[in-house]
Amino acid sequence: MRPLCLAFLTIAILAESTSAQQRAPETAPPQRAAGMPDPDAMRQDQVVKDIDDVMWHLKLGDIAHVDKVRYTSLPPARITNPNAPGAKNPLIISAYTFIPKNLDRSKKHPLIVFTHGGVHSNFGTSYANIVRELVEQGYSIVATDYRGSTGYGAGFWMQIDYGGREVDDVDAGRAWMLENHPFLDPKRVGAIGWSHGGMISLLNIFERPDSYAVCYAGVPVSDLVARLGYQSESYRALYSAPYHIGKTVREDIQEYLKRSPMTHVAKLRTPLLIHTTTNDEDVNFLEVQRLIQALKAEGKQFEHKIYQDAPGGHAFNRLDTKLAKESRAEIWRFLNRYLKPERGIQ
Repeated sequence: MRPLCLAFLTIAILAESTSAQQRAPETAPPQRAAGMPDPDAMRQDQVVKDIDDVMWHLKLGDIAHVDKVRYTSLPPARITNPNAPGAKNPLIISAYTFIPKNLDRSKKHPLIVFTHGGVHSNFGTSYANIVRELVEQGYSIVATDYRGSTGYGAGFWMQIDYGGREVDDVDAGRAWMLENHPFLDPKRVGAIGWSHGGMISLLNIFERPDSYAVCYAGVPVSDLVARLGYQSESYRALYSAPYHIGKTVREDIQEYLKRSPMTHVAKLRTPLLIHTTTNDEDVNFLEVQRLIQALKAEGKQFEHKIYQDAPGGHAFNRLDTKLAKESRAEIWRFLNRYLKPERGIQ
């Protein structure tokens, strides 16, 4: 059977599975504690993830070798029973890899570590337009579904460690790529991400400045203390849930500060570009503004741009609009200064 036919057959089967679940008789759901996962949502996320895995090949297969790999990272951040068999084993992490098909592997090439956003989300094909633009320039990419990502069941979802070991999971993807692909240049690695992905990118360059040559952080979560102050109670419950931080901001301000990029700005040694917009409905402008002010107070050299009420708000430069494409061109030109891909835009 041809790969394209097989792909569409797979999508049809998975879609029917989802439809069957939706047609199943409804029963009264059990009461769940705040911040706890919804079993039905977990099952649906797994089906959607399976479909998206196929869609990556359909969307990028013409220009990239698309693969999904698994590697090990640090053990769970919280271990209920440390004496249980395998309780302290490293966590198994999944990641997508994209390598340009026309890459001359006899030469060295740059790598992009692309981190997805969302408290509980994953690297889905909503990023396909961005991945395509990067691959066309000659970039290889690794995109990690770090602990807490959706589509891998409730157990993995509850491994979330926001601003903690998830950062190590993403850096482990960088290390895996360099170890397994000798044509990648360890001195030409860039970190990029939006929102929560921007936050993880920032924390990685602050803690590992020798591992990254450049970083782009779009609308990055920057100050968890401020963020939890303006977000809803249901959002705050994701952090104070017993399987996660386990305490509210009021109960442990220092823990939330430790997980906030603006606490670590003094460590910046990596070329950095930050974008934000004044009408961001998710990461309020005040967060990124505080990050920019903190970097300036430390005398750090970096670049930033504040868009005024950009159409699209939080997602303004991830869309397919003229403004989004122009904004991404600014990002690519900035990255290209340090990573020098074969076909980088000028």
